[in-house]
Amino acid sequence: MPNFFTDNPDILFHFNNFDLREIVEIAEDNYQQAKIYDYAPVNYEDAIENYRKVLEIVGDIAGNFIEPRATDVDLEGAHYKDGKVIYAKGTQESLNQLAKADLMGMVLPRKYGGLNFPMSIYMIATEIISRADASLMNIFGLQDIGEMIYKYGSESQKQEFLPKFCTGEYTGAMALTEPDAGSDLQAVKLQAYQDENGKWFLKGVKRFITNGNANVLLVLARSEPGTKDGRGLSMFVCYGDETVKIRRIENKLGIHGSPTCELQFNNTPAQLVGSRKFGLIKYVFDLMFRARLGVSAQALGISQAAYEEALSYAKSREQFGKAIYNIPAVTNILLDMRTMLESNRSLLYSAGIIVDRKEKLEEKIEKLKAENKPVTEYTNELKYLTKVANLLTPMCKYVLTESVNKITYDALQLHGGTGYMREFKVERYARDARITNIYEGTSQLQIVAAAGGVIGDILKEYFDKKEQKIYPGGLSRLSNYLKEIRQIFYDSLKYVLDKKDVMFQEVASKDLVELYSYLFVGYLLLDEALIDERKKFIANRYIINSLANARRNAENIRNELFSDLLHSDKILI
Repeated sequence: MPNFFTDNPDILFHFNNFDLREIVEIAEDNYQQAKIYDYAPVNYEDAIENYRKVLEIVGDIAGNFIEPRATDVDLEGAHYKDGKVIYAKGTQESLNQLAKADLMGMVLPRKYGGLNFPMSIYMIATEIISRADASLMNIFGLQDIGEMIYKYGSESQKQEFLPKFCTGEYTGAMALTEPDAGSDLQAVKLQAYQDENGKWFLKGVKRFITNGNANVLLVLARSEPGTKDGRGLSMFVCYGDETVKIRRIENKLGIHGSPTCELQFNNTPAQLVGSRKFGLIKYVFDLMFRARLGVSAQALGISQAAYEEALSYAKSREQFGKAIYNIPAVTNILLDMRTMLESNRSLLYSAGIIVDRKEKLEEKIEKLKAENKPVTEYTNELKYLTKVANLLTPMCKYVLTESVNKITYDALQLHGGTGYMREFKVERYARDARITNIYEGTSQLQIVAAAGGVIGDILKEYFDKKEQKIYPGGLSRLSNYLKEIRQIFYDSLKYVLDKKDVMFQEVASKDLVELYSYLFVGYLLLDEALIDERKKFIANRYIINSLANARRNAENIRNELFSDLLHSDKILI
């Protein structure tokens, strides 16, 4: 009986070494919630044990219920009939199973029926679900809609929507994208208007909406007539009632169990969430923290599934009188896959904890303000955490979603011709992986989002401390390699800045972001190697590869391999 939590030693390593004390203390109101809810933890150890038990349940459902249905879900897909979307049979069964286990409101407060879990624990669950069926994550992961209503909605909105999110009666969707507003959400045109009684209505079209058939839709709309930029956009919540016409669902390459819809809003009654004009400049940006991490966790889950399939196949498939696992060229690919997989998990979980710290500190500050208590000592920390979160979330999505395409490609390659056939799961993983570095912001947009923090070197003090740390034995050599990578980064950054050429800087950003990621992940792995002997191999292989890649990144910048793109009026391809 597989369990995708307890069977994964790397997830267990991270879970057992998390330090979430500050996060949990704020989330649990210094454990005062235990006085209201008899199932709330009474101390930190109790909270961690609670998280463990729930993740074991998630792992069991994922391994023994969801994963066995995933192939049929992919083959059947979501149906569109008479203007309605019908989930694949296995999708609906899995959603029902998750709802019965009270897992559809993991991040929502107990007041509304949720589990009140931190983002970092929720990301583990999201990864596990994604390993079982990546398309299901696109429905399970939209708990974020409820989180946004909790964070910015009125109390009446919370009471109206959140309890049914927690029971699984409601699923949600983010209706952001339009035919002419994909990555550029400032171009959103869907109209929000008020009648003579001040009630809001929505009119227009949204496209490429994941789970657009949801009961509850969070909609970005233009509330300020005559505006054309992000300052004229507000956030609304509405029901997917008869005024919302599903015009079609997309026939996609992968994630077939997740319906992607085109929606037409026909004077749909809606409620304003939060304040007018803040829809894009505040609420969507906030939502991106969760969306980027969610897709990163999805990519990681697919990566784990592909690696497991490749490893199993390599051990069972015999050629030339031996298992192909024992052929050095195959073994080397598997080692690279495992190194990429585990280093990516370190990055995701670290980013999740940073977002947790940021958001829980925001909650603490708001509570102190309501009690007329000073908050000055916390504001500087919040500013720093916000900057780090703004760096790590796009970096995380860029690295993990590019990696999953490589991992699934290699997993299919190791299967040879059989991997190209529908009978093997690995071809589904390759198809499912491809969307991850497109939706919720393409890889190119993640580079743009991360570049400011990289060029500003916001992790300077963190890296300074790591350089001063004494690492024993063979880890000292790896520490020196990271120092060399850092010097390569600074030399490259200086070269770019000295150019005083904005376009050159923008094109060079990809290499700079990658250099910075080697440093951050390298130090994570180096510290992990101090704890667990098993992680020394991962740290060694990752850091040595990163040094070689860093030299390549620097050469790309210094040799200006892309210089022909910069100032030529005509580029012939």
